[in-house]
Amino acid sequence: MANAKPRPLSGTVGWSFEGNGIRTRTTFIEAFRELGLAYTELPNLLKTNERPSDLAAYLDPFYAMYVVRESNHERLREFAAASSRPVINAMSSKAHPCEVLSDAYYIDAKIRPIENARVGLWGPPTNVFQSWHALASVLGIRIAHFCGTEFHSERRHVVFNRSPSDAVDILITDSWPSEFNDPAWSLTREHLERLGNPKLLPTPPFSIGKELGFDPISYEGFVGYQQKRVLLCVQRAILMRAAG
Repeated sequence: MANAKPRPLSGTVGWSFEGNGIRTRTTFIEAFRELGLAYTELPNLLKTNERPSDLAAYLDPFYAMYVVRESNHERLREFAAASSRPVINAMSSKAHPCEVLSDAYYIDAKIRPIENARVGLWGPPTNVFQSWHALASVLGIRIAHFCGTEFHSERRHVVFNRSPSDAVDILITDSWPSEFNDPAWSLTREHLERLGNPKLLPTPPFSIGKELGFDPISYEGFVGYQQKRVLLCVQRAILMRAAG
């Protein structure tokens, strides 16, 4: 993954980041620095009682773009629709596009061309998995989602499975939603064997004893901590694309 020196950009980013998001926060700020972008912290941008359209109208003259991590997906959508500036979703309750684009880039570069890769998702739907569903639709690729039948739905590019069946090249897990706690879906080595011992990409922060039934660093196919370094180059590319 070659990292050519990025061209410098101008302007100021409106930066609002709910929660910790340790990795995403780290790599976005590093991307701002590498691109020469100023950024202004706007704590809890969308937590006020103002209409998102009013906020956008007042703030747009000051910012070239926004990077926002906001749990209220609908308010984020309203803000993005009202703003005349690019708005990058750094995570919401329904989507985590930067994370998924980074993982897809890694798969394409290091494992198998994404259009041919057999990608598996393990566990109940999350914002990460919903973004994988969306990406599959956009790219026209097929992914396998292993989860309980109560979560199955009609999606053209997603094959839902109740238990391991066809082999996959890479299996992705994500932190369980707070309301979910089913030990039957704690991933085991036996599950991985039935899936052909694929590469394992646990979306951080991962929890041993919940979505993972064992320590992933002891698994030969664990993609490793360095895999998340691709967040930086993908987020940098997104910022450059947003800047035009």
